[in-house]
Amino acid sequence: MSDAVASTVSDTLSWTASSELGDAHVFITGGTGFVGQAIVERLLSSHPATTISLLIRTKGSTTAEDRLRTLLRKPVFGPWRERVGEEEVERAVRERLRVIPGDLANVPPLPADLDVVIHSASTVSFDPPIDQAFETNLGGAIALYTALVESGGDPHVVHVSTAYVGGLRKGIVPEGRLKHEVDWRAELTAARDARVRVEMASRQPETLRTFMHDARVVHGKEGPQAVATAAENGRVEWVRERLVDYGRSRAQSLGWTDVYTLTKSFAERAAEELWRDTGHRLSVVRPAIIESALRHPYPGWIDGFKVADPLVLAYARGNLTQFPALPDTVLDVIPVDYVVNVILAVAANPTEPDAEVDSAYYHVSSGARNPLPIHRMFTNMNEFFTATPLPHENDGHIEVPYWTFPGTRKVDRVLHNQEVWNARLERALERLPSTERTRVQVKKALKRKDDLENLRTFVELYRAYVQTEIIFDDRNTRALHNALPAELRDDVGFDVTAIDWEDYLQKVHFPSITALTRAFALRPAASERVAKALPQRSDVLAVFDFEGTVVDSNIVEQYLWVRSAGFRKAAWPSEVASLLTSLPGYLKAEHRDRGEFIRAFLRRYSGMPAKRLEKVVSGGYRETLLRHTMPSAIARIEEHRAAGHRTVLVTGSIGILASPLAALFDDVVAGSMHERDGILTGYLAQPPLVDEARAAWLRRYAETHGMDLSKSYGYGDSHSDLVWLQLLGNPTAINPDTNLSREALRRRWSIHNWKRGTRGASALPQFAKGTGE
Repeated sequence: MSDAVASTVSDTLSWTASSELGDAHVFITGGTGFVGQAIVERLLSSHPATTISLLIRTKGSTTAEDRLRTLLRKPVFGPWRERVGEEEVERAVRERLRVIPGDLANVPPLPADLDVVIHSASTVSFDPPIDQAFETNLGGAIALYTALVESGGDPHVVHVSTAYVGGLRKGIVPEGRLKHEVDWRAELTAARDARVRVEMASRQPETLRTFMHDARVVHGKEGPQAVATAAENGRVEWVRERLVDYGRSRAQSLGWTDVYTLTKSFAERAAEELWRDTGHRLSVVRPAIIESALRHPYPGWIDGFKVADPLVLAYARGNLTQFPALPDTVLDVIPVDYVVNVILAVAANPTEPDAEVDSAYYHVSSGARNPLPIHRMFTNMNEFFTATPLPHENDGHIEVPYWTFPGTRKVDRVLHNQEVWNARLERALERLPSTERTRVQVKKALKRKDDLENLRTFVELYRAYVQTEIIFDDRNTRALHNALPAELRDDVGFDVTAIDWEDYLQKVHFPSITALTRAFALRPAASERVAKALPQRSDVLAVFDFEGTVVDSNIVEQYLWVRSAGFRKAAWPSEVASLLTSLPGYLKAEHRDRGEFIRAFLRRYSGMPAKRLEKVVSGGYRETLLRHTMPSAIARIEEHRAAGHRTVLVTGSIGILASPLAALFDDVVAGSMHERDGILTGYLAQPPLVDEARAAWLRRYAETHGMDLSKSYGYGDSHSDLVWLQLLGNPTAINPDTNLSREALRRRWSIHNWKRGTRGASALPQFAKGTGE
């Protein structure tokens, strides 16, 4: 195949291409992006007489000029800065670089003296919502060409597209104008209307009730505002997913792989109709899959992960046990410096408007003359990551799988079965008591879920690219390379046959994209790091939940301790029977709302004399509570006190039940029970301080006492603690229930297992001993 394509191009050329841009004024869109950075660097380093204007938008309080200076400090400019020195860099900023504040959503008036325009800006996602893809890729192109027309100038425009604009097809794809009759203006209007339609559908009562129900199931214990926030987040995500599906479905229905390639093809058509067809010079450069530099500015330079890199890294991490690729599919990869060299060579050699149209299109691809089939790519990955595996997060190294290319149906079936099995496991774990063992299983299930979601994304997103049978003809690009002066081709040329894939992948590209992962993995594991001493500060809070955090007990057990000290033995069986009968209702209330449970259960104190409760608490109850106090909690409280932090104990229950530990804290914040004639009524004097009420109290408490929540600490065990823990800069989950454990793992919070003590009052520090009354 490749020989047949290559033979169609003569090696004998009758013209010589220019490699110089002289003193051209070059305007660049997308200059802060991957390809844009490389273009700017090459102009600065190899075309010293050019003037460069960049369209850069302001970000927050950062001006466009400040963003330019930040851009010039990026690694791509390192060799140039080192070679010319800082004085020359500053001269370039003053004399050669111009900033045009704005973006493609709002293109400002453009200079009339532009000689070359390089339009490289586009969305970086294959699968964005349909309206975003159209606005960025197509709407941006329309705005640019409209502004160029209005400027009155006549620059040569180099429109950077993608080789995949031709859509789903097989065989050789020629360089040339796309042949389709799709009305891109109508499609743009429909894409813009799609968001309006989906947003309206998301606000229908029946849809909103679904969001509310789902949010209440997961976040009900956090409070009504947490439920409302989760419901709205669910609605927003629902809208996004449907707009993504709109884009994917519409693209495929028209014969394109995804909305990215669809909108890039429409952008080409806009460029042709608005610029070329009105008598101006237009060249279109279509790169294939752009990856790290082969030589310039230095081997392996890359800015972020590109198209193929997530697949490579997922394989290296052992997450892609199989993949639905066709082994003989060509993975059309091209180094970024080749792409830049083509763009600048095309910019220096414009095709006149009256020339043959197809001569102005250039594929920057490797598949026709130096193909890299998927099976060869896999062999390189397997060899490299077998010889130099990534470190495992726990110990040792990751063993990479071996692909047998079993086909799409089998991979899809295995993936579906794994997703179903893991979902069932997650549901089962949610019903189990939270122990150290179940928390380990929850962590594994969450990681497995993330891995499966990533694999599903890869399968859906890359399916068309790893099963394609497209070969991109590159005769125009090859002719341009051969027309360059022979002595310059090694530097500014782009002969894809010179790429040694094994050398490039294993010595340049793979080391480059895994460097950060390996550096991160070399850090000591969390368990091996030396614990940092708490900072000495007087404006820091240390907030401790009571039940399940400081003491290994709950209000049911505390009630039984109180009753066992105050009941006659004859009355005890009936009380236990009553409690057991009511237990299912209590559990349902606890599942729905922590405050509801506390209110319901504390009604059992109705009729108890307040004095009797005080006597019981100062007697046997105190000793029992101390036996259930966790030594690790006491040690941590002491550390905070020694650091000058303000220690606070918070409970949704009544304060008297926590009074034996009051001396440990600067403040105990708790509820109290209403009394009538010295008899407890069973009603709280004020609402229980749980979930969002505790969060509101915490904000006010910090404000009143001048505390810095961002530097403060919090310790809780229940999902209902999530809403206030997240207000603190240093949250810690202590023996967390399954739901809090899952959230803590997702948010990368500290999780600790504190064991119950058995030493009673001896466990308390000296200052805290006594009755606590």
